[in-house]
Amino acid sequence: MTHTTTDQPARSASGAVVPVLAFAGIVVAVMQTLLVPVIKDLPQLLDTAPSNATWVLTSTLLSGAVATPIMGRLGDLYGKRRMLIASLAVMVAGALVSALTSELLTMIVGRTLQGFAMGAIPLGIGLMRDTLPREKLGSAMALMSSSIGVGGGLALPAAALVAQHTDWHALFYGAAGLGVLCIALTLLVVPESTMRAEGSFDVLGALGLSAGLVLFLLPITKGSDWGWTSGTTLGLFAAAAVVLVLWGVMELRVKAPLVDLRTTARPAVLFTNLASIMVGVSFYVVSLVLPQLLQLPKATGYGLGQSMVVAGLLVAPLGLTMMFTAPVYARLSAKYGPKLTLILGMLIIAIGYGAGLGLMSAAWQSLVIAVVLGAGIGLAYSSLPALIVSAVPASETGAANGLNTLMRSIGTSVSSAVIGMVLANTANNVHGVAIPTMHGFRVSFLIATAAVLVGLVLALLLPGRRPAAHPQLRASSEEDANLERAEEVLRGFHGRVLDADGAPVARAKVTLIDQRGRQAGAAVSAEDGSYALAVPAQGAYVLAAKAAGHGPHASSATHAGDERPVELDLALPGETVPA
Repeated sequence: MTHTTTDQPARSASGAVVPVLAFAGIVVAVMQTLLVPVIKDLPQLLDTAPSNATWVLTSTLLSGAVATPIMGRLGDLYGKRRMLIASLAVMVAGALVSALTSELLTMIVGRTLQGFAMGAIPLGIGLMRDTLPREKLGSAMALMSSSIGVGGGLALPAAALVAQHTDWHALFYGAAGLGVLCIALTLLVVPESTMRAEGSFDVLGALGLSAGLVLFLLPITKGSDWGWTSGTTLGLFAAAAVVLVLWGVMELRVKAPLVDLRTTARPAVLFTNLASIMVGVSFYVVSLVLPQLLQLPKATGYGLGQSMVVAGLLVAPLGLTMMFTAPVYARLSAKYGPKLTLILGMLIIAIGYGAGLGLMSAAWQSLVIAVVLGAGIGLAYSSLPALIVSAVPASETGAANGLNTLMRSIGTSVSSAVIGMVLANTANNVHGVAIPTMHGFRVSFLIATAAVLVGLVLALLLPGRRPAAHPQLRASSEEDANLERAEEVLRGFHGRVLDADGAPVARAKVTLIDQRGRQAGAAVSAEDGSYALAVPAQGAYVLAAKAAGHGPHASSATHAGDERPVELDLALPGETVPA
């Protein structure tokens, strides 16, 4: 996958870009938990069986999983801002469809459309990388990544308050209004990225990945209803394995694949994605357990007897703490790197769940658990995009972060299925009603702790911090950024673009092409003709240069991949050609 820039420069990013994109991320994340406060009432509200009502949540999950990698790739190809607006527009349409119906099938259609908005998360991260100064990028991407948890945490009390005091359809009208506001703010504030990937959209790859994900996630989300050993569940898992293997083989042979599996197989990307699944598992456990524990009546002997709104308010600090962790992450990552902050986040999550095993007897203890886990999950979530972005070319940011977001979604799906099964199997049956037990809550916390420990091992396997490999992910000040820019130059090619008489050529386009014919970097020469290009890896490259009034020029060069600079001047022919 190569990348290029458009001839039209991007508008300079204003200070409002980060809050606008983060707000969009929070709004789309709300769609995942919007109906949690009324989930037990859905069968009556939709006049259907409980097993059918769960499709209202499952449909959003499935469409969100499919949309994240696809919208990320479309953003790389055709413009991340454009695809962000398209995602939000589909969400608004879906919210209005759901707001105007109480019929199951139509509601599922609307909820499916709402799920497509999840692609906004990787698109926002990509826009930040392409438009923001590097000294601001670390904390900005941390906030965008955490918006998934922030939106989920804040949605619970807000949705509970709305559902308790008005018609439940008002939830969808509110979501549509927030979506329209996000579109308006994006159009006014967020500039389009000039970075583009070359090639065409891999339609077969998108269809194959979509089919494989649906076949895989469907039995995960419905396995407890169908039976984990039923023919339907096992058959869908087998079909998913076959489809995904065939899809992988096809993607390796396509020139411009939807997902570059060779890049995904790099240790930095692979272990980050696997760790993301574990973080997703741990995040969803607390979202499932604490609200139920808080709302169970005190007559059970362990329930805390809180109202739906109060329970939501006590869990809300989970999301708020994640949001306020972003600047803390930026400082820690600038000094120690995102790998260490991911490890630290995992350790805090493990401590939170471990302590939570003994902190379930009072409402204030739930608040403590939410704050501690919010800090840990916030650090972990904030670290993930930095690790991904530092390991992939700029042209693959959207697709790579889309895949990483998908990994987190898979983690939450697995968590929902496993914890739901645990709580169901350990519940007490009282007059035909299944009441979750304290034993089930504690087993759920132990499962979350185990998942975090697995994630911690995966984080430890990540490659060590490379000096200044991607300073935009770690620099906390302009001075640091300038210093690390200079260090980056020393690891690539640099020199000057000259004309036939040896005079410098300003604003010449210099392109770095790897051995597979893919663009690995691009730069524009300064007024003195100087250029600098960092290399992604050692090997042979071609440097192609062109400028208005000059013929094109190409030179072959090899870089050893170490700290030694390779100086190469590029001499353009003197004949005048069209620009």
